[in-house]
Amino acid sequence: MRDAARRLPLAFPVHPRTRRSLADFGLLPRLEAEPRIRLVEPLGYVSFMALVSGARCAITDSGGVQEETTYLGIPCLTLRDTTERPVTVTLGTNRLVSREGLGAALDAVLRGAWPEGRRPPGWDGRAATRVADSIGRWFAGGAAPTSGGGRPAS
Repeated sequence: MRDAARRLPLAFPVHPRTRRSLADFGLLPRLEAEPRIRLVEPLGYVSFMALVSGARCAITDSGGVQEETTYLGIPCLTLRDTTERPVTVTLGTNRLVSREGLGAALDAVLRGAWPEGRRPPGWDGRAATRVADSIGRWFAGGAAPTSGGGRPAS
């Protein structure tokens, strides 16, 4: 994070357990001393998405953030070697990076050398309407609601 903060200022919403672990390992004072790293309390969804939507890039290990950045078209660097959301890598702006590869990936984002990506099919903001329509058909005696892949929902 300190290396990344040399490239651009960072906002880091810190979960209480993460804050405790940082303190236990003696890392919290080092992060707090970095003028380009702003440690903030955990944010609610709307506040967090406002932060993400204005970001040049997101650095995360969260699957949910991988999805949100893909939807928003924000470059995402995921510090993992696998993801349970591979569509965010194949179609979106998400890339899996190692700690050692983070600097080079961040430099690529800042140069503008990052794929634009696209939203996966069905990520059009109308999921609630489709769910409500499906449930309405089911109550009306039509087909059972499906999970989106054509399978009955459980």
